Amino acid sequence: MEDALYEIESVRRFAGFAGVTDALPDETTILNFRHFLEGNGLTAVLLETVNAHLKAHGLLVSKGTMVDATIVHAPSSTKNKDKARDPDMHSTQKGKQWYFGTCALWV
Repeated sequence: MEDALYEIESVRRFAGFAGVTDALPDETTILNFRHFLEGNGLTAVLLETVNAHLKAHGLLVSKGTMVDATIVHAPSSTKNKDKARDPDMHSTQKGKQWYFGTCALWV
């Protein structure tokens, strides 16, 4: 979770942090909070509260997965034995910059 807060902007926004310059909780703080919730039987209460809030706003979440896609750079050369590019590699544009590589998905 600590790494996700530093590396994934959507996780920071969801947790209420503006950016990596905010005082983000470290691994020990996150783990202590989790143990506090579990030790006091609050995980179920927290989930029920969140679901009630969503339902009151006409939303229902039954299951979800968060995916973070990261561009993995690769040289654009065609120096393999077939003198061809890897079919899994593609070009993509991020902002005004073009990249050649593949996409790593983190679930």
